[in-house]
Amino acid sequence: MSTETAPTADQVAAPPPAGWEEARSRVYAVGLAAALPIVARPLVDTDGSTLAEPLTTRTDLPAFPTSSVDGWAVRGVGPWRVVGRVLAGNTPAPLTEDSTTVEIATGAMVPEGATAVLRVEESSIADGLVSGTPRSTPEWRQPGEEAYADEELLPVGTPVDPAVIGLAASCGHDTLRVRRAPRAALLVFGDELLTAGPPAAGRVRDALGPAVPAWLRRYGCQVRPTDVVGPVADTLPAHVAALRAALAGADLVCTTGGTMHGPVDHLHPTLETLGADYVVNTVAVRPGFPMLLARVVGHDGRIRFVAGLPGNPQSAIVALVSLVAPLLAGLQGRPMPVLPQVTLAEAVPGRGDHTHLALVRVDRAAGAAFPVRHVGSAMLRGLAGADGFAVIRPGTSGAPGDRVPIVPLPLLPGERAS
Repeated sequence: MSTETAPTADQVAAPPPAGWEEARSRVYAVGLAAALPIVARPLVDTDGSTLAEPLTTRTDLPAFPTSSVDGWAVRGVGPWRVVGRVLAGNTPAPLTEDSTTVEIATGAMVPEGATAVLRVEESSIADGLVSGTPRSTPEWRQPGEEAYADEELLPVGTPVDPAVIGLAASCGHDTLRVRRAPRAALLVFGDELLTAGPPAAGRVRDALGPAVPAWLRRYGCQVRPTDVVGPVADTLPAHVAALRAALAGADLVCTTGGTMHGPVDHLHPTLETLGADYVVNTVAVRPGFPMLLARVVGHDGRIRFVAGLPGNPQSAIVALVSLVAPLLAGLQGRPMPVLPQVTLAEAVPGRGDHTHLALVRVDRAAGAAFPVRHVGSAMLRGLAGADGFAVIRPGTSGAPGDRVPIVPLPLLPGERAS
C-alpha cells in the first residue's frame, strides 16, 4: 500500500448529492449531446446497435401479390383447364382465358388475370380439369398489405435486434445507418484485491473486474479483454497514467472504488489532473451514493466520460443502472429508458431522504415483485437471483400492493423481456 495520500475528508468540501431521478436525466442529456458518430453497417453487423435514421420500405410489402397457400390460381368459373405451374421466385405469364388455371406454390407471384386461388386440399382433378370452390376471402397477400413504399416502420433510436434485422432485409436493405457502438474500458482500483483464488490474509477477491465488462456488453458496449486493467496501484501517478491511457481509446471508462475521499482514494485528484468536470458527484440513493460521472474533453475535441463506481460490488451495479445506463442510451441516440411498473408483494423500507433501490425478483405469472435476501452493499448473492431494482422514492416506503417503478437488469443485445 502506498504511503502517498489523497486529500482527507475534512480537506474536501463534499458537494450536495444529486437526486436520483435528476442525476439520471442529467447524464442522459450529456450523453445525447455527445451522441456517437453515424456509420453504415451491413445487416449482419448491426445487432445491438441503434438506428440513426428511420427504417423505411424500399417497395410495397409485399412488392407483388403472393399466394398464401399451395393450390391453383384460377380465372373465371370452373372446372379449370391446367395451363402451367408457378413456383416462388418466378414471374408467371398472365392468365388470359377464362376457365384456366395454373398450379401455384405458397409465396409464388399470383399471375395477372387470376380471379381466385383455390386451396389444393379443397380441390380435385380429373381428366386434366380442376374442380372446387374457392373461398370467399382472397387467398393471396395484396401489395402493400404490410407496408407501402417509403413508409416509416421504425423511428430513429430503435435498438437493432434480430427482428429488426429481418424486417430491414425484407424491406430490401443491405446496410443500415446506425450509431457506432460505444467503446468502454474498466479500471479496477484497490491494492487489497485478489484476481485469483479465494479471499485470504485480509485481501478480498475482485468481483467487479470480471463482471462489469459483461454488464457493459449487455448495454451495447464493445469491451475487449485488453480494456480491463487492474488492480491499479494505489498511488496518484498510477491512477493518472491508467486513466489517461484508457481514455485514449474509449468513449467511457468505468472505475471501481476510490469514489470517496479516503487516504488512498485517488479518483477525484486524478480527474482534477486530467481537467475533467463533474456531471454528477454523489447521488442521493442507497446503496451506492458515492457514485459519480465526469466528462473529459480530449485533445482531439471529442468528449469522453468517466463513471466512478463505488468499490462495494452491489453499490457498483447500482451505479451502473443509475448513471451508466442512461448515459449509454444518450450516446447511442436512444430514448431515455422508461421504467416499467411492478406490484410489491411484500413491504420494502424507505431510506429517508434518499431513493432506495431494492433488489427484487419478479414473478411474471403472479404479476408481483418479491424482495430478495442478501442485499448488503458488499454482497452479490441477492443480485444473482434478482430481476432488477424496485425504486422506493425519498420520504416513502413500499407497502404490499404498491405499484412502483423497477430498473430492470440489462439483457443481452437482441434479447426481449418476457
